[in-house]
Amino acid sequence: MPATSGPATPDHTLKAHTLKPSLVRAYGAQSQTGPIEPMTIERRALLPDDVAIDILYCGVCHSDIHMIRGEWGEQHYPLVPGHEFVGRVCAVGAAVTRFSPGDIAGVGCMVDSCCACDNCRAGLEQYCTQGATLTYASPDTRGPGQTQGGYCERIVVRERFVVKVPEGADLATTAPLLCSGVTTFSPMQHWRLGSGQRFAVIGLGGLGHMALKLAVSRGAEATVFTTSADKAKDAYAMGAKDVVVWQPAATDPIPLASELANRFDFMLSTIPAPFDVSPFLPLIRQDGTFVNVGAPGAIAGVSGGGLWNQRRSLVGSCIGGMPETQEVVDYCHANAIRPQIELIRPDQITEAFARVERKDVRYRFVIDLAPKRG
Repeated sequence: MPATSGPATPDHTLKAHTLKPSLVRAYGAQSQTGPIEPMTIERRALLPDDVAIDILYCGVCHSDIHMIRGEWGEQHYPLVPGHEFVGRVCAVGAAVTRFSPGDIAGVGCMVDSCCACDNCRAGLEQYCTQGATLTYASPDTRGPGQTQGGYCERIVVRERFVVKVPEGADLATTAPLLCSGVTTFSPMQHWRLGSGQRFAVIGLGGLGHMALKLAVSRGAEATVFTTSADKAKDAYAMGAKDVVVWQPAATDPIPLASELANRFDFMLSTIPAPFDVSPFLPLIRQDGTFVNVGAPGAIAGVSGGGLWNQRRSLVGSCIGGMPETQEVVDYCHANAIRPQIELIRPDQITEAFARVERKDVRYRFVIDLAPKRG
């Protein structure tokens, strides 16, 4: 069974303020074409406002694959991915006030920002005007080299970027909330998705299935657009009212599109690659919104007329700030909303990457990094 919150065992608790630079076991890539393999990386000594966490569970996000493969920009190697993980606090800096050794904590997509610009002061650190420091593959503002992520046994993170995990939470299913949860929760909060609205999610993967569950919990009428017909049964079980199997390469990609015209108040795309938005714009009703949280590159098919007709909005949203990240963890715990996961061992990560690319996961891989006792 996955671990749950509780007191730390003595042999995994370090005294506060004492953690020195240390070498830790990690799992990463040595090149953009290489497998995920064991390696050793260095974690910095504690700064006064740092929290050290022994990682127990880390989710596998499709963006981990894109980053390692260099599909979202050139990378420096070795690269240890992972930006949705939970673990047990093992040490804290002298200025830390919210955590103590033994607490259960989580880390998402960011580990630092300027903390001083207007966006940071508003709790929107993901939009830091100086640029947020990503959990991996960013220049490390607090140590040498670049940040390395959660496919490892320990991390040291600035307290502001650590969230509390509620007591009794299932830790393995909490980990994906730190990325897939907040990435879909944040736009729903901002554009006020609520009861009675007609919502659609495009893609039923790690992000898409969380979007569906969150939308249903808010009382929205949810429709799923998927290219995988075999996911329809799952979508209905998660609360979808309708499922549309669409074919991006077809002449008419959306079956019976005319019957869906002007239907949706809110459409959320989780497609992680460039795509053509033109088939979807006519489906948005007056003053409705199409939100992209997936593709970082080109989105084709945007026409002025498609937007000013019915005063539609085409917008983007990026992960979530630290207040919203804490909020989604608390919300999902309070409302018993859990991602559907498949637990894997570290030696299965390379295989898991291949399965993600084949869409052969229901719906999030989570790496079990908890120490095993003989």
